[in-house]
Amino acid sequence: MAVAAGEYEIGRQTGRLLLRTFRQGVAARVGHDLLIEATLWQGHVTVPADSATRPAVSVRVDLGALKVLEGTGGVKPLSDGDKQQIQQTMHKLLKVDGHRDATFTSTGVELHDDSAIVAGELTLVGQTRPLRLEVRQQDDVTVAGTASLVQSQWGIKPYSGFFGALKLRDAVDVEFTVALPRG
Repeated sequence: MAVAAGEYEIGRQTGRLLLRTFRQGVAARVGHDLLIEATLWQGHVTVPADSATRPAVSVRVDLGALKVLEGTGGVKPLSDGDKQQIQQTMHKLLKVDGHRDATFTSTGVELHDDSAIVAGELTLVGQTRPLRLEVRQQDDVTVAGTASLVQSQWGIKPYSGFFGALKLRDAVDVEFTVALPRG
């Protein structure tokens, strides 16, 4: 990757952080696949000028500020009330009252021509586990990436309803796009 060396402050003002959930189970067609945005997050990226120093990334996400943007599929569209109910359920499942923030801190970065693998540790609901981000350079100043977060690895029981007939897939897709403008 050819991002300019420097220190970068990132967050909602420089990019987007999205979560995608997917339904499964015999009643999956009544539920919705959700697109959720982290509306309060911030981080710091260090891109060293020399190869002797490793790049570093740290991010903090306020889980209380996750917002349901849309739901696809299902037998009827999501109402505003449905979205509010989903957000309340997320707060309960993510134990927001006791663990409001999720944090990611890189432990290593493997650079390639126009991509990178960022290994790190994600602390979620009070538990820290490894997480890998796949990052690619989109243009001179923009990077985008993905990760797959398996909820049960952090002790989170994926949502289920209708006596278990409708379930949320254990893996949640994380997507981000961040501008790292040259200063």
